[in-house]
Amino acid sequence: MPESFFGWVLFLIDKYGMIFLKGAGVTLALAVVGTAIGCLIGLVVGLLQTIPVDPEDSIVKKIGVKVLKWILDAYVEIFRGTPMIVQAMVLYYGAMSMFDIDMSPMFAGFFVVSINTGAYMAETVRGGIESIDPGQKEAAIAIGMNHVQTMRCVVLPQALRNVMPQLGNNLIINIKDTSVLNVISVTELYFASKSAAGVYYRYFEVFFVTCVVYFIMTFTASRILRWWESKMDGPRDYSLVDVDPMMDPCGAVPLPVKKQKGRI
Repeated sequence: MPESFFGWVLFLIDKYGMIFLKGAGVTLALAVVGTAIGCLIGLVVGLLQTIPVDPEDSIVKKIGVKVLKWILDAYVEIFRGTPMIVQAMVLYYGAMSMFDIDMSPMFAGFFVVSINTGAYMAETVRGGIESIDPGQKEAAIAIGMNHVQTMRCVVLPQALRNVMPQLGNNLIINIKDTSVLNVISVTELYFASKSAAGVYYRYFEVFFVTCVVYFIMTFTASRILRWWESKMDGPRDYSLVDVDPMMDPCGAVPLPVKKQKGRI
C-alpha cells in the first residue's frame, strides 16, 4: 500500500477514477439542466411579475394580476428562504409519504435544482427588466407597440445581457450545491467520493481529489461563460449601417459643382 500522501492520491485515482468521472458527469448534468430549466422558470416568473396595470383596466384584471403576483412572490420567498438540502428532503420523502409518489432520486434532484434556481433567477430577471430606462418603454409605446412587443423587441434583449453574470453565478453555485443531493441518494460527485473514501478510510486524500475536480468544473464553466459574455457585446469597431437607405439604388449621382471665378 502507498505510504505518502501523493502516493495515496495516485492510487485512489487509478482505482476509483471512473467512479469520480461518473460522479462528476452526474453533477454536471444536474447543474446544467437544472440551471437551464431554472432560467426559463425565472424568465417566465420575472415577466409575469412586471405585468403593468393601468387605472383604466377592469377590476377583474387588477384583482387577477394582484393574486398572480402574490402567488409568484410566495414561490420566490419560500424557495429563496429555505436551504436546497431541506427542499430535497421535503420533496423526495414528502411526496412519498403524503401522496404515495415514488419518484427516482435523479428526477427529484433535477426538480429541486430547477425550482430553486428559478426562484433566484426570477428576482434577477425582474431586476434586469426594471433596470432598463423607462424612456425606452415609453418610446416603444409611443410608436404603437403593445406590452408584449415592447418586452420582446426592446426591453428583454437589453435585460438579458445585464443578467448574464448572474446566470453564470447560478451555474457555478449549482455545480457545488448539488452535493447536498446525496441525502436523497443521488450518486453525484460527493456521494461517489464518500463511497470511495469509506473503503480505505482515506478521507483526506479522496476529498482532495474531489476538491480538484470541483475546481476544474467551476473554473471551466466560468471561462466559457465569460467568453459567451464577450461575444454578446459584439465587435468593438462597427458601423451602424452598411448602406445608406436614402441612396439611389442605381448609384450615387454627383451633383454639379459651380466654378467660382477667381478674383483678379
